[in-house]
Amino acid sequence: MNYSIGDFLIKVKNASMAKNKELTVTSNKQIEAIALGLKKLGYLDSVTKEKSLIKLALTFKNKRPLLTDLKLVSKPGLRIYMGVTEIEKKKGPSTYLISTPIGIIASRQAIKERVGGEVIAEIF
Repeated sequence: MNYSIGDFLIKVKNASMAKNKELTVTSNKQIEAIALGLKKLGYLDSVTKEKSLIKLALTFKNKRPLLTDLKLVSKPGLRIYMGVTEIEKKKGPSTYLISTPIGIIASRQAIKERVGGEVIAEIF
């Protein structure tokens, strides 16, 4: 069984490290929600859905990608969950992508909404 979310995030990270401006990946609802979350955070310029594919344009500033590093936190064999208090303790330069009952959101928004959930990835 493949971990489509992990594959997607690693493809985005690899494209960023290779300084590719665009990439195309296969789509599902979770990947689409994560892509829109990354766009809302400013790491992606555009997200375009074409049939079963999503075309992503990475955000660059001074010829460098904004997304410098990404670490998968939850994996199929080990899911990591955090409540609001744990998220507040982890404040710092990185941002967490969290799957909550209200959707996939960033750690700052999770604190504002007072919800916790499964931590998908940490973005530096």
